[in-house]
Amino acid sequence: MLESKRCDSKIIETGICRGRLMCLPRATTQGCPYNLSLVLKEPFKSRRKKEIKMLSKKNFVCLAAVLFIMAMMFCSCAKRGEDEKPSPESQRAELSVQKQDFGTTADGEAVELYTLTNSNGLKAKIMTYGGILVSLEAPDQNGKLADVVLGYETLSGYVSNNPFFGATVGRYANRIANGEFTLDGTTYKLAKNNGENHLHGGIKGFDKVVWFAASFKEENAVGLKLSYLSKDGEEGYPGNLICSVTYTLTNDNELKISFDALTDKATVVNLSHHSYFNLAGQGEGDILGHRLMINADRFTPVDAGLIPTGELRSVKGTPMDFIKPFAIGARINDDDQQLKYGGGYDHNWVLSQGLLTENKTSDELELALAVRVYEPTSGRVMEVYTTEPGIQFYAGNFLDGSITGKANKIYKHRYGFCLEPQHFPDSPNKSNFPSVVLRPDQRYTHITVYKFSVR
Repeated sequence: MLESKRCDSKIIETGICRGRLMCLPRATTQGCPYNLSLVLKEPFKSRRKKEIKMLSKKNFVCLAAVLFIMAMMFCSCAKRGEDEKPSPESQRAELSVQKQDFGTTADGEAVELYTLTNSNGLKAKIMTYGGILVSLEAPDQNGKLADVVLGYETLSGYVSNNPFFGATVGRYANRIANGEFTLDGTTYKLAKNNGENHLHGGIKGFDKVVWFAASFKEENAVGLKLSYLSKDGEEGYPGNLICSVTYTLTNDNELKISFDALTDKATVVNLSHHSYFNLAGQGEGDILGHRLMINADRFTPVDAGLIPTGELRSVKGTPMDFIKPFAIGARINDDDQQLKYGGGYDHNWVLSQGLLTENKTSDELELALAVRVYEPTSGRVMEVYTTEPGIQFYAGNFLDGSITGKANKIYKHRYGFCLEPQHFPDSPNKSNFPSVVLRPDQRYTHITVYKFSVR
């Protein structure tokens, strides 16, 4: 089995509260320099109440001079105000983090919503339930912001009917065949929540727990660190897993997501992010016109249950070839067995940097471009950089119009797509895949960046 990309590390000091990890980790207005509060005294005083005096020629000239000076001063001040209008740079929004209540779970746990805003106005809203990215506002080619991720307005939608919108998924993202794996001679049984298979951590995965949150602000970024203790035996997995996911929004319009984990017993770990994107704006039609590039020359073909066969197959000559950009809808309905199994694209691509990430410490891992997506009507571009060996591209094949999301938008067939950086599906049962085993003397690290621009 290939070695994991974990590094030796010391267990850091932590505090546990109610099963969750406690990680203790001006605009000014330019004023006018002139005082325009000039008081004109009456030039003549009447000696008698009813006496009316006509202005003398001398006094008339004096008054005219004063009025002329006032007019010149006003024009000078107005001109100065125009000259000193803030530059676009100084008009940029301030980096900020705001927190608000977002309801409570059925167990009575309070849920919070954090809004991160960068200096360009890009906003990311993240809630502590499921570590979920609730909304992400990005500008189009005209500077107009739109929410580009699918989701719900309220907590109740995520609790009652959520196909992993915006979720942090784990302890194991994607599928494990037959809901079991063997590690160090012991077979572990997991929940079968996707037919005969285990999907995204089980019945109550990381997307359905409340995380402990701590916000932070840096010189050119704001962020939120979420922490959680997954106890030994949770959803059938061995080991107490101390894990964190950190969202960082930068002034370069990057949403960086960093995952870290430590364990006290050998286990398997594969964490990922599961937003459904639509770069035209959430609910604004299907995503078939988006042009997609995937930096991968191989993919992992699947069986009818969407479990990888173990083969690393070339994309050449298949609808899986996105080395050069293609519209998502150009070949999605081709007569291809792999597409039939998934109802469209729902596969793992072996990224070009792929297996090269193995046997590297966290300090040696490098971000590499995995995907670029372009939406022609808005001009929005999203690039995905990651340290992971694979990425799951899912084209929203199971969206069917039964979900009403934010702003009362109905999410119809293929109204969103997912790009989930990851280790390969069913790796615990595939010895030729990159290892997902984490041991007590190792640290799990995974970094993904979603970067936004326009063309």
